[in-house]
Amino acid sequence: MFAALRERDFRLLFLGQSFSLLGSAVTTVAMAFAVYEIGGSNTAVGVVLAAALVPVILFLLVGGVWSDRLPRQWVMLLSDVVRFACQVAMAALLITHAATVWELAVLQFVRGTAEAFFRPAQTGLVPQTVSPENLQQANALRGLTESIGVMVGSAVGGLLVATIGAGWAIGLDGVTYLVSAGFLWELRSLPQGPTSEAADFLSDLRDGWREFVSRTWLWVMVALAAAFHLLIMAPLMVLGPKVADTILGGAAAWGAVMAALGAGEIVGGIVGLRLKPARPLLLCGWLGVIECPLFIVFAVDPDIEMLIPMALLAGVSAALVTVLWETTLQEQIPPEALSRVSAFDWTGSMAFYPLGLILAGPLAAVLGLNGAFALSATVALASAIIEIALPDIRRVRGRAVRRRLVEQEA
Repeated sequence: MFAALRERDFRLLFLGQSFSLLGSAVTTVAMAFAVYEIGGSNTAVGVVLAAALVPVILFLLVGGVWSDRLPRQWVMLLSDVVRFACQVAMAALLITHAATVWELAVLQFVRGTAEAFFRPAQTGLVPQTVSPENLQQANALRGLTESIGVMVGSAVGGLLVATIGAGWAIGLDGVTYLVSAGFLWELRSLPQGPTSEAADFLSDLRDGWREFVSRTWLWVMVALAAAFHLLIMAPLMVLGPKVADTILGGAAAWGAVMAALGAGEIVGGIVGLRLKPARPLLLCGWLGVIECPLFIVFAVDPDIEMLIPMALLAGVSAALVTVLWETTLQEQIPPEALSRVSAFDWTGSMAFYPLGLILAGPLAAVLGLNGAFALSATVALASAIIEIALPDIRRVRGRAVRRRLVEQEA
């Protein structure tokens, strides 16, 4: 189950990301309460969270092109250094009680720009650090680490916010970026692998777009992910803390819900170490069904005793879907185009997330908190049905099955 960790390059990447993901989970809890601490409204929370996502959408394609041209670990390392500087600056403003909403938004924007280069580089780098037979396991281990980070980091973030404030929590996240950069430094001799041969930036971009649109299963899944971020994830991240603050008792309760989500992702990550379904994307559709109860509970009766087990189930689903999706991309897309296709994936998936964050507050004002979460539950169920029913998604086969088919034909 842990053979991928015996490979030195992946082990270094894994360790560095483990620290970084822990810090990111702390910030996920702390950021909304940081805005509340300085007197911000629900809409202000949405604006600050969106400020980190707008540049991701704007610059992901640029990051994808350069990640297919340059050594990917160096792209990631520089991104970590920039994010470290942003988080430390934000922490200093909050700790000294000098922060304003617009300052937090600007720093989030810069951090998001660095994130836009990091994400496609990471997707392309993983197959360079591990052998093909251990690729899904490597993705599962990364997902498992993220899940542990969400569980532990969310609990720590909630406690830090409740005791010493959001500024210190965000400062801790900054330090973890620096640790991640140190591990990436040790990968400096890693070969780049296949790279783009296009003559210019626009040619690179067009080639990546052709790879993206030529696969129906790919762009349909990305379109569904866009709806997920607009109408499911955005309301959860903006309105979830509000429910915790007004009904469940505060930041510690929201931290507990996020920790349960992380615990479920741990279970999902463990399953992903061994599970190799014949039709991975079809399984993603069925997994989407078990995410719906979390939003139904938020809509009907947000009780902490019900939210925690439902968050646990949603976490199992989220972890497995991430593992299966990333592995499918890495197996189906040519290595020299992988970062660009990943960038189109991220761009399409996240395109409406900032808008969702900004509109979550006004949506709750119109529909109420219960109505907003009822809409989220409906969209989640509809997306799962589409994934299950679409023939192009059902036909995508895992690597092991495709290899057996080729052997039978030979």
